[in-house]
Amino acid sequence: MKRFRVKRYLITGLLTVIPLWVTWVVFKFVLSLLAGIGSPLVTTLLGSFSPRSPKAEAALNSDAALFVLALLLTLLVLYVIGWLANRVIGQRLIDGFDALLARIPLVQTIYGGTKKLMAVLQQKPSGVQRVVLIDFPRKGMKVVGFVTRLMTEEGTGREMAAVYIPTTPNPTGGYLEVVAVDELTPTDWTMDQAMAFIISGGAVAPDTLPAPPSSLRDGHQGNA
Repeated sequence: MKRFRVKRYLITGLLTVIPLWVTWVVFKFVLSLLAGIGSPLVTTLLGSFSPRSPKAEAALNSDAALFVLALLLTLLVLYVIGWLANRVIGQRLIDGFDALLARIPLVQTIYGGTKKLMAVLQQKPSGVQRVVLIDFPRKGMKVVGFVTRLMTEEGTGREMAAVYIPTTPNPTGGYLEVVAVDELTPTDWTMDQAMAFIISGGAVAPDTLPAPPSSLRDGHQGNA
């Protein structure tokens, strides 16, 4: 009985810690990414500041202090960029920066493709639901995907959709699948609901899932 109680407490503790651990892993990844962007500039600023105030430089020259300063600097820069992007002069600067990167072949491909993906995911879709379910990696297994583009297949004229499939629990990586539109299972989920479902590993999910259009057609034909 005592052994059973110990086992139960260990499992309960594990189930309690896992959500905190997943949250920490995701936040640590994002925070480390942001801090890594500002770290070189912070190191340079501290290097130029050290001859004037050695005591302050020694106090700030630690991994924790550098991490916090780099993170705050990056957040400040992002805020300023966002503020400028909503102003006419900022939009002109961004357009000029885009034009400059467009002249660099490889950089333009990566930067331009990523920027188009972010723009597509922020806009409301037209003609097809943004959040869908598709068969992946095989028929009978479903994953959540985001429709990013519609295309027409040569020869058959079928309408095809480019679907981005993010991974769990880190949605920054994923797969790209090209799927026939009639094989998509549309959902009424918002982007926030879909991301919560993906990051939580399915724990945050609705009680029901939409049925694929093929099964609905088969059901109607059977009733007829």
